[in-house]
Amino acid sequence: MTAGPLRIVRVANFVTPVSGGLRTALRHLGAGYRAAGHAPVLVVPGERRATEEDEQGLVVTLPGRVLPGSGGYRLLTDRRAVATELERLAPDRLEVSDRTTLRWTGSWARRHGVRSAMVSHESAAGLLRTWGLPGPVAGAAADRLNGRTAGSYDTVICTTDWAAAEFRRLGVRNVARAPLGVDLAALCPPGADERAEERARYATPGEVLLVLCSRLSPEKRPEHALDALAELRARGLPAVLAVAGAGPLRSRLAARAARDRLPVHFLGHLAGRDAVARLLGCADVVIAPGPVETFGLAAMEALACGTPVVVNRCSALPELVGPAGVAAEPTGAGYADGVHDLLARPKAARRAAARAQAERYGWPAAVAAFLAAHGASGTPGAPHASGASGAPGTHDAG
Repeated sequence: MTAGPLRIVRVANFVTPVSGGLRTALRHLGAGYRAAGHAPVLVVPGERRATEEDEQGLVVTLPGRVLPGSGGYRLLTDRRAVATELERLAPDRLEVSDRTTLRWTGSWARRHGVRSAMVSHESAAGLLRTWGLPGPVAGAAADRLNGRTAGSYDTVICTTDWAAAEFRRLGVRNVARAPLGVDLAALCPPGADERAEERARYATPGEVLLVLCSRLSPEKRPEHALDALAELRARGLPAVLAVAGAGPLRSRLAARAARDRLPVHFLGHLAGRDAVARLLGCADVVIAPGPVETFGLAAMEALACGTPVVVNRCSALPELVGPAGVAAEPTGAGYADGVHDLLARPKAARRAAARAQAERYGWPAAVAAFLAAHGASGTPGAPHASGASGAPGTHDAG
């Protein structure tokens, strides 16, 4: 375990100003590293080069290409530019959040004597299946990808046992378990009056309010929330759905809701934790249909706000939500069954169980686990100046 302060450089793709779970996780981990006395630096793609300092440390934006059909995601595809930036930053540790286009950074780290880690944020096989590959083909391709990834980095950080399984099945030995967390202070159950006021924006007292908080992209399977809504209404339950999130499927989902006369409120991206907390806290049930995430932050945020969750039984979430949710078959009927199951439980009990489950996943414990995976101390040490080791300053570099 290294006791002194370390420069921990994190490189990530698929991060935009409105992307959800990954952006949230990066921010909280960076803030935790900084509070522990280390010097975190985050390198992400954007429209143009820029640097800024915020609560998570130094953030360096490098020009990245837009991924077609992704709804605005950009990728760091210029290896030379990224390598040059890494050499300038001179990291003590490298943490990478993209096992595909950024896997080459593991070799860079090894050549430069830098200890490295890749964070598994999604199931490789699941993601390949959402891109249209048949199950056996996706599984074989994922095995090859995961084997090469594990060989490229000193450590593979997995946030759940579900995430670790696809590596351990291959006999990979350099896997570390480190859960993510949820902001238990900013996200908490609202008072009765606050809940009623927010809820009235979307549902009448006699209606059941469902919420989907997700990026509206194919790998998240947001259409399953509409499938569940249609099924519930066909069964005679007066349910309505509020959808928070943006993405390439927004127009298609809105067209379907209009065509089928489904009561859906499309809210777009909600800026700020307060708006998210108000929405999640006023729902009767949150639906989390995503099949490939290795840790569902939106579902955990719902639990923190005292709202139970119906989750995809094939995802990592059953392990996380425990008795505070229902693991459902990934179909409209399956999610509808899960909603009925949760609504049958006494309201006070199901809300208390949700909050209690979320309290098992605070960010301090997550930060400590990630630092342990890096072989870094979690105790605050001497400040690490932002300009040391050739790092850039905190002003916009244009």
